Amino acid sequence: MSKFSNILTMILVVLIVAILGVVGYFAYDTLNAKKIDNNAQSALDEFENATKVVKKKVNKNDQNEVSNETSSSLEDIANQLATDEENKRAEEEKNKEEKEPEVAYYEGYEIKGKIEIPATKVNYPVLESVTKKSLEIAVGIAYGPGLNEVGNTSIYGHNYRNGTFFSNNKKLKNGDEIKITDQKGEEVTYIIYKIYETDANDATYMTRDTQGRREISLQTCTDDSKARIIIWAAEKGSEVPQQ
Repeated sequence: MSKFSNILTMILVVLIVAILGVVGYFAYDTLNAKKIDNNAQSALDEFENATKVVKKKVNKNDQNEVSNETSSSLEDIANQLATDEENKRAEEEKNKEEKEPEVAYYEGYEIKGKIEIPATKVNYPVLESVTKKSLEIAVGIAYGPGLNEVGNTSIYGHNYRNGTFFSNNKKLKNGDEIKITDQKGEEVTYIIYKIYETDANDATYMTRDTQGRREISLQTCTDDSKARIIIWAAEKGSEVPQQ
């Protein structure tokens, strides 16, 4: 009887340890996901604030007024035309500067924009590069001309299998939307038209010819980390080849 009791006790101890281990794992996973979301939200806030900043407009009243008086000589007319042209160029330059947003940084990385995927409730900043540290904060640009530029821009994000970053990319399908906002505040909607798995060494999708279209590619690991899920998306309204 004593031997049977010892066996039951051992089984009970093992079960308790296993339960504590499972609870501990899920608690850690939840806290880690919360930390990731908090960091990403802080970076998003920095980006949102930067895109709203507009350089102080120059008071047009401070500009040199052009005389309405009729010039009395060809020299005066030439000087007046030169002054007008100089003022015009100066105003165009100031208007250009006013449209340029401040560049936001987070943890030393430039924030190039943000990505939203309504189908999976993704809303993250896009950092300038892909490194071990940057991928713990957000998703990053792996290759390409830049967000919302002509050509293919590849964006990489981790699959933590907890819903953060690109964990749910496997749930996306052709026709789903991906919205990219760049540093100028321009939002472009892209439509997914190709999804497939490939090995980790395949980078051919990065350098594909988009035939003058604006496109993006998303890359992440499969749940078992043995392959990569690749998603192609083209600007909404553009014609893409049949797959």
